[in-house]
Amino acid sequence: MIHSENLIDIRSLSKEFRNEEVVTKVLHDISLSIRLGEFVAVVGPSGSGKSTLMHILSFLDRPTSGSYLFRGKETSGFTDEHLASLRNDAIGFVFQQFNLLPRTSVYDNVGLPLMYTKKVNEKERSNRIRRAVEAVGLGHRIGNLSNQLSGGEKQRVAIARALVNDPAIIFADEPTGNLDSKSGAQVMEILDALGDQGKTVILVTHEQYTAEYAERIITLKDGRIVSDEKVKVRRRKGLQK
Repeated sequence: MIHSENLIDIRSLSKEFRNEEVVTKVLHDISLSIRLGEFVAVVGPSGSGKSTLMHILSFLDRPTSGSYLFRGKETSGFTDEHLASLRNDAIGFVFQQFNLLPRTSVYDNVGLPLMYTKKVNEKERSNRIRRAVEAVGLGHRIGNLSNQLSGGEKQRVAIARALVNDPAIIFADEPTGNLDSKSGAQVMEILDALGDQGKTVILVTHEQYTAEYAERIITLKDGRIVSDEKVKVRRRKGLQK
């Protein structure tokens, strides 16, 4: 059953890749719903299909078959232009590789997504950037160049960049993969706080420790959902050892 409060609804979704005569099936008959404001982790071993699923949910790729409703609307008929607009306006991305412009300030890196919208004047652009940088605790570093930051600080800048357009949903793909345990915990605490503030967060990770920050863990294996469970004891702020 599809509920109005669901941000995402997919039914019988499959994905395959074709290379000449070779067909590789990556996702098989996936069905799930994600509510507005939910913090969900997608876990599984390498090759389980979790990154492919994230790419489809975030409009970086299209499914081979099945139904995908976003905000109650079937996406199969969306044009590439409309999907690009959704990626910029409704979605924030945080990746394992920070993808910051080198030798460019924190301010300018965070403001990159605003270059693609004509809806924001310069004053509002500046306000949005400063609010996003403050939200990740880096207001004192806003003028620093990206190559002057630690790994944990770079990832926090990447989160600020994901926030600057006030997206409906944040996709985080292995956001702690390149960080030490302390920096990783700080990044997860920020994502956890965003979930508390009502943001929808979808986390892709192979680390069980990281996944336990979420409210719900979806486990993939060989392109299929093998479990979808609420987290009994969440790893919240202040509980890191």
